[in-house]
Amino acid sequence: MRHHLPAALLALLSSTAYAADSKETKPCQVYNPTNGKFYDLNPITVQPLQDHKKAHKDDRTESWHARGYDYETNFTLNFCAPVIEKLEDVVGVKEELWKNVSAFYRQNDKTYSIGQASSEPIFRGRKLLLNYTDGSPCDSSSPRLLPRKLKDHDDDDDDDDEDHDDRKHDKSPSHKEPTRRKSSLITFACEHDSLAAKAHLSFLGASPDECTYFFEARSTAACGGAIAPQQSLGPGGVFGVIALIAAAVYVLGGIAYQRTVMHQRGWRQLPNYNLWAGIFGFVSVSNMRL
Repeated sequence: MRHHLPAALLALLSSTAYAADSKETKPCQVYNPTNGKFYDLNPITVQPLQDHKKAHKDDRTESWHARGYDYETNFTLNFCAPVIEKLEDVVGVKEELWKNVSAFYRQNDKTYSIGQASSEPIFRGRKLLLNYTDGSPCDSSSPRLLPRKLKDHDDDDDDDDEDHDDRKHDKSPSHKEPTRRKSSLITFACEHDSLAAKAHLSFLGASPDECTYFFEARSTAACGGAIAPQQSLGPGGVFGVIALIAAAVYVLGGIAYQRTVMHQRGWRQLPNYNLWAGIFGFVSVSNMRL
């Protein structure tokens, strides 16, 4: 029994240490094994206000915006959650998915989604990214998708004709290409100025076919922290772990002593058996009298 006591205590302590060192993250959080930091983007997620709740001066009443400048439209996004604006008639998106749009823009009195909500930021190398997909269908007739100019004596002309003929023969009622949909890619940069706004969103550009949109968000939330938020035990949890370890030492240590030194067997192996037996007997007699 002497060999079993340290093993039991070691297992208990190991499980406690594992729980404290766990790298499990909550939605909108990510752990970077390269630098050992946790990144939590929840502070810059805009949450809709409850009907009975009054807005504080720091509460946002609209999602984040990015100016398109020469792109002739502006963009509205939220991080790890749908935008809080109410959307209707989103082009090419089912009505039940309108409330799950995380990024959109309006153009020519139409609303275009550029991605559904995602709460899973990732690291690609040293870059912290958030990707939204399954937006409105891509427009293959975009005016920004200009054809490549051919040089003189360019042999690609003949190849294009052959490819066009091949595509012509391949088209059939049973052959239908999947619909390509708009998406957004947000890269995060650390904002070292603690007095700056929670986040600053910038539009970087779009692919020529207007299918993928690129943004940069600068925020202190993208700087990372040394420990995972809300991963440490509270005062009650610490007290509970200490009490559990003390109880295990008391019971297992007492049994080992009674069995090996006092040569007790059965219930008498329990530490302070006479005391516990007396208490149990007193309680039993009191209940019988009642």
